[in-house]
Amino acid sequence: MPFDTVTLNDGNVMPTIAFGTGSKWKGHDVTDYVLQAIEEGFSHIDTAQYYGNQDSVGDAIRDSALSRSDLFITTKWSGLTSVPDAIQDSLDKLGLKQVDLYLIHNPKMVGNLESDWRAFEKLQEAGLAKSIGVSNFTLSDMQDLWKVAKVKPAVNQIYFHPYNYAENKELLEFCKEHGVVVEAYSSLTPITRYPGGPVDKPVKAAAKRLGATPTQVILAWVKSKGAVIVTTSSTKEHLREYLAVGDLPPLTDEEIAAVDEAGAKGPSTISRRAYALCGIIGVMNIAWTAYRWLSRH
Repeated sequence: MPFDTVTLNDGNVMPTIAFGTGSKWKGHDVTDYVLQAIEEGFSHIDTAQYYGNQDSVGDAIRDSALSRSDLFITTKWSGLTSVPDAIQDSLDKLGLKQVDLYLIHNPKMVGNLESDWRAFEKLQEAGLAKSIGVSNFTLSDMQDLWKVAKVKPAVNQIYFHPYNYAENKELLEFCKEHGVVVEAYSSLTPITRYPGGPVDKPVKAAAKRLGATPTQVILAWVKSKGAVIVTTSSTKEHLREYLAVGDLPPLTDEEIAAVDEAGAKGPSTISRRAYALCGIIGVMNIAWTAYRWLSRH
């Protein structure tokens, strides 16, 4: 598939589409699904300490027909243990000596930004991770990190779709200016959470012109913003649908602008607040998981 790679600010190269093992996969054995994704053409696999499935991702890596150099493995520190303990535990579960990318999962789980990031810099220097970065960092979070980082983050993985593009525009501009690659997860939110919204009309029009699906158009829109796609599915058909986006001609400037404009009109404030509440609950769940883990050790 013709999905390209992107060169990070540290010189390392990353595939521009990834198979994610979060969301519904948290706490589940994902061996078969990761293997299926690899067999269909995904070489970038994304996991995290919090997902509780790094061991099964490791099983899939070992069972795959690809050599280690043909796979790009991302995992994240979720604040459940210290950074040194977390990276070693992740490597043990994944069966690796080094991950390709190691991220701070969420700024809300950071105790002291400078000391935690310094620990990331040390593990990169020690060769435990080729590249280091962050996830769910806002513009102000990035600006704070920029003040203390000796090694700048290579990646910021964020929740990104047409309905939150306007609020993330300055963040995207900051990342572009400073050579930070943006990874986008849950980009299909207009289809999965808010069907029937304002974005549907321009997406369907572009899909008709391209002979593509609305899902493919939204992922093509993500590509047009220069972001790396992180997506997932349990079915081969959907995996193939995602990968086929690499074969599509780019959206026109007019189509991109139409999606941008429609995205700024929705979803409703109530829906946004409901989703924000879900995010808060998710953070509380992470904190509770951390408390339970620490109470047992």
